[in-house]
Amino acid sequence: MNRYLLKTGIGEVEKIKNVAVIVAHPDDETLWAGGTILSHPSWNWFIVCLSRKSDTERAAKFDKALQVYKAEGIMGDLDDGPNQKPLEEETVEKAVLELLPPKHFDLIITHNPSGEYTRHLRHEEVSKAVIKLWHATEISATELWTFAYEDGNKKYFPLPVKNANIFRLLTKRIWLRKYSIITETYGFKKDSWEAETTPRSEAFWQFTDPYDAKRWQKQFNNESL
Repeated sequence: MNRYLLKTGIGEVEKIKNVAVIVAHPDDETLWAGGTILSHPSWNWFIVCLSRKSDTERAAKFDKALQVYKAEGIMGDLDDGPNQKPLEEETVEKAVLELLPPKHFDLIITHNPSGEYTRHLRHEEVSKAVIKLWHATEISATELWTFAYEDGNKKYFPLPVKNANIFRLLTKRIWLRKYSIITETYGFKKDSWEAETTPRSEAFWQFTDPYDAKRWQKQFNNESL
């Protein structure tokens, strides 16, 4: 795999990374990691959205978001009905494997095992699938980050977890660009849940060992390793 160094300032260099973001819905990549994507325009971003491919309106907006990010991406069509009927683990895992390019990534970013708010089952299912596939070496990455947000069991809009491994306060310029993707590209009204939620900071749990990620996930679902 080829890696290059980019000068970011006097005496500073940044590796150009190949990064995949794997999310359940169009706009999840922006809500929970949009500032990170915008802050690293030199990285090669590939965004996998596992649902809403057949929703022509949402799919078109996702394509526009990819253009803003100058990223590549792809959509799937997992069931995303309002009843949140649980999906078979194999169904979600198969969708990830079919959509994610079969190559090594420097970093994969995805949902938290408990989701980012109370609660959306698809977020939890996607997280579980990605961690399981990484642990089983069916997807390859040097690092895995999961979104780190919580809403106090619906007491407030989702907030980044301040003691997460990675916590970044976005600059005003980056946050405004992120907010514009939510309100202009995706078209959410300024009083919508999405616009009100759009975090000014972003947080992630960081893993370099798949076994550690799998063991950490165990606390959320009590499954055996």
